[in-house]
Amino acid sequence: MAKEIVLTGVTTTGTPHLGNYVGAIRPAIEASRQDNTESYFFLADYHALIKCQDPERVKQSRLEIAATWLACGLDTDKATFYRQSDIPEIAELNWLLTCVTAKGLMNRAHAYKGAVDDNLANGQDPDFGITMGLFCYPVLMAADILAFNAHKVPVGRDQIQHIEMARDIAGRFNHLFGEHFVLPEAVVGEEGSILKGLDGRKMSKSYNNTIPLFDTEKKLQKGINKIKTNLLEPEAKDPDDSTVFDIYKAFATPEQTRQMRQNFAEGIA
Repeated sequence: MAKEIVLTGVTTTGTPHLGNYVGAIRPAIEASRQDNTESYFFLADYHALIKCQDPERVKQSRLEIAATWLACGLDTDKATFYRQSDIPEIAELNWLLTCVTAKGLMNRAHAYKGAVDDNLANGQDPDFGITMGLFCYPVLMAADILAFNAHKVPVGRDQIQHIEMARDIAGRFNHLFGEHFVLPEAVVGEEGSILKGLDGRKMSKSYNNTIPLFDTEKKLQKGINKIKTNLLEPEAKDPDDSTVFDIYKAFATPEQTRQMRQNFAEGIA
C-alpha cells in the first residue's frame, strides 16, 4: 500500500513562536510518526524573500527553525527535512505553474487583497509597495506542494485558501498536460490552529505580537504578562474572546479546558 505524503514548511523570517507550533509544527510532527505516512518538512527561505531582504536574518532564522523542529521531536529517520532553496526544481516548477495560473485567481488571494485594502485605507495607490513575490506567493506554495505530490498539508486556517489554490492550479495543469499532480488537502488541527497574539490579533511575526517557543523563563513570563486581558471585576466572561484562554486551550487537556471554561463563567479575574 502506497504511503500518504504529508508536507509542510515554515517561512524563515524570524524566531518560531507558539502560533507556528500549534498551526503547523505540532500536527506535522504527529503525522510524521504514523507508519502510513511519508513526511517532508522544509525551511521556506524563498518565501522569506517576500517580507525580508536581510540575508543575515534569513540565515539565522533557518538555524533557529531547524533547531525548533528537532527540539519539538522531529525524527529525521522518518522524515525528509530540507531547505527550499536547495532544490532548484521547485523554482523551475514555479514558473511552469505560473504559466497556467489565472491572474484572477491570484487577485483573490487574502494576502494580496489585504495589502490592497491597507493601501486604500491609507490613501495610497492600491498596489503601492506590493511586489510580484507577494502577488504570486500562492503559485510558489503550490510548487512546494506539487513537487512532492503531497496528499496532506498541515496548515493554520489562514492558509486553507492557498491549499485550495494549489488544487485549482494542479487541476488546470492536469487538464492541459495529463494527470501529473495529486490534488492536495489541507489538514487543520481541532483547536482551529490560529493563536491570538499579545494584542489579540493573529499571532504573527509581522505584528511583533508573538510568544517565542524557547527563551529564558524570565523573558517568557515578561511576554505572557503583556497579553491583552479583560480587566473587568470578577464577573462572567466569554472565554472565546480571551487571548489567554485561546493560548491555554491549545496546550491543555480536554478536562483542563472544560474546567478553565467553567472558571471564566464563574468570573475568573
